[in-house]
Amino acid sequence: MAHPYHHALSSVRRFGGAVEDYQPIHDWFDGSKAFHAGAAHRALRHHAEGIWAAQHEFGVTVTTADGKKVPVRLIGEQHVIEDLGFIPSLSDWLKHLSIEPWMHRSARKLSRELSA
Repeated sequence: MAHPYHHALSSVRRFGGAVEDYQPIHDWFDGSKAFHAGAAHRALRHHAEGIWAAQHEFGVTVTTADGKKVPVRLIGEQHVIEDLGFIPSLSDWLKHLSIEPWMHRSARKLSRELSA
């Protein structure tokens, strides 16, 4: 797996500026490594919706050290493509999720409880 620092270096090569301009965005994409070290951590942000979420988190553009405005969306696309080779949808990830019984079973029947 690529380290966020290496993604930031790649952003500098592609867009200009300094590593520090991009590091927070790449750290955010890989932030789920904090609680799951395997490649499956990518299911949380490495998809089209994750790229839009990054734009919401960091703004539409970042201004680099050399004064250039770079769209966060392009930085996110770069990160995901470098890790996966393409930009999947969230559905692409979820359709491969193994559904376990606990995921759709409730201890309470809330509809019965509230309609009584």
